[in-house]
Amino acid sequence: MSEASAKPAFAGLAGAKAAPGSGHPTIRPVPAATMIIVDGSGSEPKVLMGRRHQSHVFMPGRYVFPGGRVDPSDRKMNVAGALHELVEMRLMKRARQATSSSARSLALAAIRETYEETGLLIGSPDYGTPESPPEGPWADYASHNLYPELDRLHLIARAVTPTGRPRRFDTAFFAVGAETIAGQVEGMIGPDKELVDLVWLPLSRAEKLDMPSITHTILLELGQRLEAGMSPMLPVPLYFDRRGIWQRELL
Repeated sequence: MSEASAKPAFAGLAGAKAAPGSGHPTIRPVPAATMIIVDGSGSEPKVLMGRRHQSHVFMPGRYVFPGGRVDPSDRKMNVAGALHELVEMRLMKRARQATSSSARSLALAAIRETYEETGLLIGSPDYGTPESPPEGPWADYASHNLYPELDRLHLIARAVTPTGRPRRFDTAFFAVGAETIAGQVEGMIGPDKELVDLVWLPLSRAEKLDMPSITHTILLELGQRLEAGMSPMLPVPLYFDRRGIWQRELL
């Protein structure tokens, strides 16, 4: 069911026109994942946002959540704790060639990309060093004696880049509590890095930053979900365009 008509009061993208494409041939969206880190210790929840380098072709200078596309190594990393079965189901629904492994790799991509872009280590030190981690970023992550804990992740939404774009993603937006941060590697943020700075802001202030419209919409979804208790039983929206109009469908 499309939520564009079912919930007209929703203040997100649903029912709005998608920005026109640039005439590129239709390409299949690539699986990607994003992590929203939430600090709920104060009177108003805060979220971590990063500002992209001005030289980037994709969303230069705008505030985003850390994230990126799935890497083959994400299928090989050992974990502590599995995704909730409803999270896994909603990651697989309406996705091409979806499997439990592909759903798991989305969650791992969100943790890995967060580490690569911010230096923040999300995971548990209670289980020692993972055995035989894959080469590359996961090997570095594992050297800090951490296991990713997928059962701590909440799925907030999914969004598919409209057709006609040179880059298209089917992005899973996860959220995790700041208490899962086990440490931070310095030197990952700066003027010559992908993210030039990081800020912790209350939701009401974060929404006023210069950000992509989908990022703003996901912040609204997060706020509603926090108010509802973050239960995995809550439905998860999928955003996609149909004939140039954004749709919001509950998974």
